Amino acid sequence: MTAGARVFLTGKYTVSVRHLGGGAAVPSPPKPLLVASPTDEGEFPLLLFLHGYLLYNSFYTQLISHVASHGFIVVAPQLYTLSGPDTSDEIENAALTVEWLAVSLPSILPPRVAVDFAKLGVAGHSRGGKVAFGLVLGLVKKPKLKFSAVIGIDPVDGMDKANQTPPLVLTYVPRSLQTNAAAMVIGSGLGEQRKGVFPPCAPAGVNHKDFAAECPPPSIYLVAGEFGHFDMLDDVTPGLRGKATYCLCKSGGKREPLRRFVAGAVVAFLKAFLLGDDADLLALKGDPSLSPVLLSTAEFCLE
Repeated sequence: MTAGARVFLTGKYTVSVRHLGGGAAVPSPPKPLLVASPTDEGEFPLLLFLHGYLLYNSFYTQLISHVASHGFIVVAPQLYTLSGPDTSDEIENAALTVEWLAVSLPSILPPRVAVDFAKLGVAGHSRGGKVAFGLVLGLVKKPKLKFSAVIGIDPVDGMDKANQTPPLVLTYVPRSLQTNAAAMVIGSGLGEQRKGVFPPCAPAGVNHKDFAAECPPPSIYLVAGEFGHFDMLDDVTPGLRGKATYCLCKSGGKREPLRRFVAGAVVAFLKAFLLGDDADLLALKGDPSLSPVLLSTAEFCLE
């Protein structure tokens, strides 16, 4: 398999997926966790993955398992089940989760599997994308570990430009998000379109376009123009409290192609900026058609 294309297929590592409950008692994490890890012996980088608004972390099991199969430990906390507009608590809880992981993660990994905390990234989908940037920026609580990579997957910072959710991430000043980390923004072309009478799930003015414009180099901006805001979720995703809130978003159809693209793009990005292996990323830069979905935007600002 050629460089670039291989990241969109399942990797060589066997993956273990484990659910870990949250609670006040040590050594429980501050929030319930979904942990996807290689089971093969080795030391692997860590990716913190933050779910979207009113979604379960389990809805991303197929995506994070794909990433883990390429040699990454992925931890997805369940930050809340219901929440208001303010994301401050989510940013703080994400930071507290990182603190807990720094002490306790090694003890819950499979035998002979180790984590390299010097190689740390964070990714978030939808509202979780905003939280990911807010975490790295230290808007509420400065994380104790250093992030080298931040990824927004169709990130959203509110209802519209005049109605951002607190704390504000977007400043509408180009290249103003000084995260001191390499950044990647992945967008959906249908996310800012209405589905019937419902408002768009990733409204113009607070979506991927705005996040990408504010990321200084090194940064990557990829848009799958024919897919929707939730098209990277698992194939089976039961709705919260009987209501499939994600069905209110316009969709491009099958989820598998976009999920495979998002997972592969994340792998290529993390390999480049956490492991120093940029072969797959540069292959995709040279030939965006290697992607399993058609990219309407593929911008690589590496310098």
